[in-house]
Amino acid sequence: MKRIWGTVAVGAMIGIAAPAMADVKTGVDAWQQGDYAKAIGEWRPLAQNGDPDAQFNLGQAYKLGRGVQPDLNAAMDWYRKAAAQGHLRAEDNLGLLMFQQGDRAGAMPYLQRASTRGEPRAQYIVGTALFNGDLIGKDWVRAYALMTRASTSGLAQATTSLEQMDKFIPEDQRKQGLALAATLEQSEKGGALASASPAPVRPAPSGIRKTDLPPSTVAQPVAQPVVTPPAPKPAPVTPKPAPQIAVAKPKPTPPAPRPAIPVPAPAASGGWRVQLGAFSEDGRARALWGQLTGKVSGLSAYQPYLVKAGAVTRLQAGPVASSNDASRLCSRIKAAGADCIPKKM
Repeated sequence: MKRIWGTVAVGAMIGIAAPAMADVKTGVDAWQQGDYAKAIGEWRPLAQNGDPDAQFNLGQAYKLGRGVQPDLNAAMDWYRKAAAQGHLRAEDNLGLLMFQQGDRAGAMPYLQRASTRGEPRAQYIVGTALFNGDLIGKDWVRAYALMTRASTSGLAQATTSLEQMDKFIPEDQRKQGLALAATLEQSEKGGALASASPAPVRPAPSGIRKTDLPPSTVAQPVAQPVVTPPAPKPAPVTPKPAPQIAVAKPKPTPPAPRPAIPVPAPAASGGWRVQLGAFSEDGRARALWGQLTGKVSGLSAYQPYLVKAGAVTRLQAGPVASSNDASRLCSRIKAAGADCIPKKM
């Protein structure tokens, strides 16, 4: 059967864990300030002694190449050690990175568990496998449910695949999939409550567990809203044989559908940011960031910056590699009805 290829960014999960242990928290503080060598120095002995949060953080450092040379094998080793101790975010990252590196069969058990916890990229990959019957059995109802959850989370590739599924999955199975997606959403919320850790002895600053790419100056991350799920498509008149949808590197023909104005990928470093507004109160800047990440696909992958200038707080996002990339990102933001100005740093 004809195979339709899609892509998914499986390397964007970059949060750093900060539990109650003071030395791990010290490393997180150093990481936030851009002192990656100090952060590694704090985490490595703890990781070697079996601390799962320190192991997870070292995995992140090796994946990003911060404070150490990039080494995906070392990153997977540290993720695997943390995951063996029940560190769920390490397990999520391990499955995604294994899949990205070509070990699709080995990654699938990790991704299946991650998909039940609500990880959108895992839901996209597992939903694709269930639709195709690759690696795991074919199940169109569950495939449609997982792809709906991933699309609702704002994953653009999932929305594209969901539109393809609409052409081949019968209406009654799509309805069952939507009902299952609602059940999964409630289960994800319940799991998040059940797995919430107790308050640390030494409270961490707001947002350390979910911080994005650490900037050279400290910026407070902003919570992101849930994106409203798209309405289901009309049922096709006659179901057709299903194509295969895969999540590996795309074949030259046919190309995967792309947005009219693609969002440039965040740069590990760069001399540009985009400015989204200036406010007299930090809360208004955070509120705007929450609104825009729900409207502009891909914006949530960038780091928000709250830049003080006297009594004014400027909301910026970055880093962006070039002027052209900053202009492209602004075009998407303006299309959502917001102001945006490229800024040279």
